[in-house]
Amino acid sequence: MNIHAIAAIYKFEMARTWRTLFQSVVSPVISTSLYFVVFGSAIGSRITEIQGVSYGAFIVPGLIMLSLMTQSISNASFAIYFPKFIGTVYELLSAPISYVEIVISYVGAAATKSAALGLIILGTSFFFVDIRIAHPFMMLLFLALTAITFSLFGFIIGIWADNFEKLQIVPLLIVTPLTFLGGTFYSIDMLPPIWQTITLLNPVVYLVSGFRWSFYDVADVNVFVSLGMIGVFLAICLLIVAWIFKSGYRLKS
Repeated sequence: MNIHAIAAIYKFEMARTWRTLFQSVVSPVISTSLYFVVFGSAIGSRITEIQGVSYGAFIVPGLIMLSLMTQSISNASFAIYFPKFIGTVYELLSAPISYVEIVISYVGAAATKSAALGLIILGTSFFFVDIRIAHPFMMLLFLALTAITFSLFGFIIGIWADNFEKLQIVPLLIVTPLTFLGGTFYSIDMLPPIWQTITLLNPVVYLVSGFRWSFYDVADVNVFVSLGMIGVFLAICLLIVAWIFKSGYRLKS
């Protein structure tokens, strides 16, 4: 394992966060804070509690997940797309560093940045609502697994995309709508039975539900099912990344 190469790429990607601090950290925190104000005040005044939790506190895990997933995808996809765009990816592929080490470097940096952002948003939420964390270790586990999994997913998108527009298609048209429809602002128990069944086809439901359970001991689905779904998605992403490097898909052409 070439630790020096991994550290070099990792430090370079982490340094980019400081150069784009407003876009990487400040903007997502402000956007999420607006959700707290608008949804917590406007809707919270009409929906006092869900499953014994105040509405303002209930939406916090879902909002953190929304930022975590979108930022993980954005960080990882841009990190690998930009070297492709300017042509330096060929220098990376010819360097004495394995594909595994490349993935660890880029995905590790993206996951670190998004997980740190998630913790910052969590800290910010304490200024708006009263939050308790029933299972801190499980909360950190869900946070880390989600950050790593969606950073891998973003890495795949960055390799697949051949222009900047495609980098935004999946997060904007797929991930964000699935998150909004995945129990971020409500419990699926509030839906009619037929829609509850349909909603369970949305993989984001399991992520939000498991993460919320780590806070309040309430969940729409079993927490072990949630962990299993994250594990399945992580395994799929790993298999796709392995195939990409084995075949050279959009890397060697």
